[in-house]
Amino acid sequence: MKYLKVLYVQVIIGIIAGVIAGWLFPGFAPAAKLISETFINMIKMVIGPVIFFTIVSGISGAGDMKKVGRVGGKALIYFEVVTTLALIIGLIVANVIKPGAGIPVSHVPDAKVTEYSEQAHQINWGEFFAHIVPSNIIDAFAKGDILQILFFSILFAVGLKWLGHAGNSLLINFEKINKVLFNILKIVMRVSPIGAFGGMAYTIGKFGFASLAVLGKLLLSFYITCIFFVFVVLNLVCRYYKFSLWKLLGYIKEEILIVLGASSSEAVLPSVMQKLEAAGCEKEVVGLVIPTGYSFNLDGTTIYLSMSVIFLAQVFNIELSLGQQLTVLGILLITSKGAAGVTGSGFIVLASTLTALKVIPIEGLALLIGVDRFMSEGRAIINFIGNTVATVIIAKSEKAVDEDTYRRVVEKRESKTIGPAPSLVS
Repeated sequence: MKYLKVLYVQVIIGIIAGVIAGWLFPGFAPAAKLISETFINMIKMVIGPVIFFTIVSGISGAGDMKKVGRVGGKALIYFEVVTTLALIIGLIVANVIKPGAGIPVSHVPDAKVTEYSEQAHQINWGEFFAHIVPSNIIDAFAKGDILQILFFSILFAVGLKWLGHAGNSLLINFEKINKVLFNILKIVMRVSPIGAFGGMAYTIGKFGFASLAVLGKLLLSFYITCIFFVFVVLNLVCRYYKFSLWKLLGYIKEEILIVLGASSSEAVLPSVMQKLEAAGCEKEVVGLVIPTGYSFNLDGTTIYLSMSVIFLAQVFNIELSLGQQLTVLGILLITSKGAAGVTGSGFIVLASTLTALKVIPIEGLALLIGVDRFMSEGRAIINFIGNTVATVIIAKSEKAVDEDTYRRVVEKRESKTIGPAPSLVS
């Protein structure tokens, strides 16, 4: 019975109960959606303040401005290299397995496809980076725009640091406020099994298992690719930096399960920031890499996008040449960065890519709508794992990790410092 008190066990029970409830009582789906959205909103209400106070206290408290620039530059280069690998792997797997071969095409217009198409046309990719600078920071916090909050937080931290000793009292208060926010998070995380239950009950109740029959090959190919990416690509990078991917995944298993249930990596953003700090990673590195990664390091989303384009080409019997596939790769390298903070971003970015490519009918998106929810869990989990691994890698490359703490907390090994491992939920 003692295992029932462990959070990740409770989340597993919530996920299983949600699958059963959605299967037996599909009419419960609208109520389940409300439960899931309420839980995610409880997390979102602290994301902006947590990012702000973590970055400000991290950079102003002990930060070196040259180091901040170096960490940011390293992170962006790493993100670009890894997401490019994810795109290439997605393209290769889709070409080898051919998940779209033999699937009948429905030419019935779909209102949702039109909606996504219109939204894709509204996205101005040239203005995406300009959008990082907020015109109103209160509005950025109100909307939960992570990139705008990140930009303002760095500037605020620099301004506070320039105050010198005069800013110490404000910095102390900020650190206290941050501790209060994480205490709020502890309360919210206790109801995460209910949030996971609602998310799974909605998914199964709304979409059922029927849509999996036709597009099961695509779904299976996608998850095989995701598994390969994590346990081969990311694992090799982890081995190069001399830490265990398996032990890191074991350390964040609660968050992985919550992402699975809620189908959103945002649901654990503040939680993973605290856990990485507790594992010995410096606050300023965690504060910079995690929020930036949530916008620029979407490994799961990029795999999904590359596979979906090739899948639709196969459905419509369109033979894409090597040159055209390289064009797809180039377009996705740009458009995938626009997935940050956009509801239904996968479809909007995919519609934008198809529009730019002008080879594959955009109406093909109708085929993916029914199965997309079952793929969103995979996207969210891979995005989350990718950002967690990226943070540890950047921290280690900067020698910004307390190795004794990391060994004790994550790897459960003896170290010079002895004490209980910090935990988000006691």
